[in-house]
Formats: sequence, structure tokens, C-alpha cells
Amino acid sequence: MIRTAIFMMALLVGAARTAPAFLPGCTAVEGDSILARDAAQALPGFSAVPPDTQIAYTAIPGARRVFSMAELGRLAKRYNVPLAPAGEICFERLMEPLRLDRVTDAMRKALDNPEARIEITESSLYPVPHGDILFSRSTLPAGSSAPVLWRGFVRYGAEHRFAIWARVRILVRSVRAVAVENLRMGNPIEAGQVRLQELETFPSGQQAPPALDEIVGKIPLRPIAAGTPIALTQLEEPKDIRRGDLIKVEVSSGGARLELDGRAQADGRTGETIPVRNVTTGKVFSARVSEKGRVVLIASRPPAAKDINQ
Repeated sequence: MIRTAIFMMALLVGAARTAPAFLPGCTAVEGDSILARDAAQALPGFSAVPPDTQIAYTAIPGARRVFSMAELGRLAKRYNVPLAPAGEICFERLMEPLRLDRVTDAMRKALDNPEARIEITESSLYPVPHGDILFSRSTLPAGSSAPVLWRGFVRYGAEHRFAIWARVRILVRSVRAVAVENLRMGNPIEAGQVRLQELETFPSGQQAPPALDEIVGKIPLRPIAAGTPIALTQLEEPKDIRRGDLIKVEVSSGGARLELDGRAQADGRTGETIPVRNVTTGKVFSARVSEKGRVVLIASRPPAAKDINQ
């Protein structure tokens, strides 16, 4: 297979969208290979060769595959065809204008949202090879009302990629959970403090908005201003015991059981150890949270409530 190629780069950056699909004087080839049927357009003698016979490789998009007289002579001899060219001949990959409607469709597919409002304010102007236009949701930059630069590519031939880009403004309809009032850090969210709101926004990285029952009762990790959308990453599960709660303390030693009242000195979840103050003696000791409102203290000897001091 002859692979000698003289690549004359013809970068068509800035060409008008009405420019011809390929350079004048060259034969346009769509695939990765120049076939006998392509060669026959410039050299009629190749019409006698089976049309799908691979003659040479196609140049990269925007470049020419030029055959010198010497190369043409070797090809003619190899395939036993008459040769009477007037000079060098060339082939180049078929190119076409980048259609913005196809770009928009590819972006909606990447967003998995056929109703997305997409406004292309600027795009790459150079012709592209024929193929599938693809954009990835993962390469869409974070944005807002201002246009963002989204890079994609045309997949052509044997899984080749030809880079393209577009500056776009995107709006999608979504439902968000929004704070009705300022939410304080550390305080459980109540039902009346949040609501669902339908709005048009730039696509977020969050796959689905949280439902209200996923939010109510949880604790903000930081203050959330009124009118702000709420994400689950901003919240944590409530503690089973909160500092200041009056709780029941179960003291266990062997077969002996004793229950007394205590006041939690820190927040805690089931399985965590927190300091507890005996409301009768004022002594502070550590106990393990067993459930909501209850802790357990395992002592080495049967204690009295007044003796608990650590």
C-alpha cells in the first residue's frame, strides 16, 4: 500500500459558511481511504479496477493528498491501467459547513433534555468532515446567564475526532427546593421554611432536585439565605440527641440496672459517646447514645446516681 503523502496543510479557519466543501482542483473523498472509484474521477483508467479497491490513505481534514507523476506511474503499473495525466492530481477529505442546527441537537442530546433553550452566540467557522457531532455533559463549564464555551467534536471515519466549539447560553426548566426564609446553621429545617419552585436556570451538576421530605428535619451545615436553592450536600442528618436535651441515662453493671435523668452536654448520634450531666448531682460523665433521647453507661460496679462523676 502506497503511503507516500505530501501534506499541504490548508487550514480553513475563518472561511465563510458558504465556502465550497473542498478545495478547487482536488477530488473529494469521504472515507479514510482513497478507493478506485475515487481515483477514477481524476483518472478514468481506474474505472476498470474494482470500485472498493483501496488505492491510498486519505489526508487529514484540511490537507491534500497529492500524487506526483512518478507516483501515478507506479499506481498505473500496479493496477495495469492506462495513464495520461496532465500533471499532479490531488485528493482531500470531503468537508462541509458546521450546521448550527446539528450542533444544537447534539447539545440537547448531551443534556438529555429536548426542551433545553440553547442560543449559540459564536462557534467555530471552519468546515468539518462529515460525521456525528458530539458534546459531553461533563465538559460543559459551570455557568449562569452569560454564554459559556462548550467544546465538542465531530466523530468521522474510523473513530477519528475533529474538534469544534461553540459559545452558548443555555436555560432548562427545573424544579428546585428553595429556602423561604433565612435558614440558620445547626437548626433543623421545618416544613414551612422550604418550598418547591419551578424556574429556568443554567443546567446544574445535580442530577435531580431533592424532594421536600428529603430536606425537612435535616440540619444546614452553613447558613442558607432566603430564596437560595437547597442541595442535599448543604445538609446533614439531625442528631439523635442535641446539646441541652433532657435525656434518660441507663446505668448498667452486671445484672443491676439504674435509670436516672441527665442533660446532654453535646450533640450526638446513635453509637457516639457524649458528655452527660447528672441533673441531681451535677456530676458530668461520658455515656453512649443508644437511641433518640437515651444514653447508656456501663459501670464496673453497681453505682448510685450520686456516685457518677465521670
